[in-house]
Amino acid sequence: MARLPRALLLLPSGEWRGRVVRGLAGSGRGDAVLEAEASKRKMATHRVPGSFLKRELTLTEAEWQKKLTPEQFCVTREKGTEPPFSGVYLDHKEPGMYHCVCCDSPLFSSEKKFCSGTGWPSFSEAHGTSGSDESRAGILRRLDTSSGSARTEVVCKQCEAHLGHVFPDGPEPSGQRFCINSVALKFKPSKQ
Repeated sequence: MARLPRALLLLPSGEWRGRVVRGLAGSGRGDAVLEAEASKRKMATHRVPGSFLKRELTLTEAEWQKKLTPEQFCVTREKGTEPPFSGVYLDHKEPGMYHCVCCDSPLFSSEKKFCSGTGWPSFSEAHGTSGSDESRAGILRRLDTSSGSARTEVVCKQCEAHLGHVFPDGPEPSGQRFCINSVALKFKPSKQ
């Protein structure tokens, strides 16, 4: 396969095929519908779900673009993905916490990081998880059918940033593999 431009690799899985300047080729959806959806997203606000999170994070699309690098914006706000084996945290082993690049919420501990061989940083559970209870974790799970099959998307509970996906093929005891984009994370080392 010919080498794809980096911008196309950052698109949500499979959406680079048939990509046109405005909308998706063969989608059957007119430019007016796509523009209306894009306009709604520009003004979308991100409300904090859950009582233990105190503040609301409300930014427009333009404000997110100012705050983030183009790669961070594409992955976290447009549900893209970084190319496999390219992320800065793939082989990172320092003890500490991985936070959301958008809102700084703690998401994953280095203690739960493992090498899955898939090309993205992998974690066996989210920070704040107690057994199977993720109510105090900094993540939410959502159904994602954008690739044509059902997957479970992982987003930041605080700002709804797309982080990656979770799969049921991880190590015991959880059996989960949180496959997370490095560009969606900011690492903070443990204080010694």
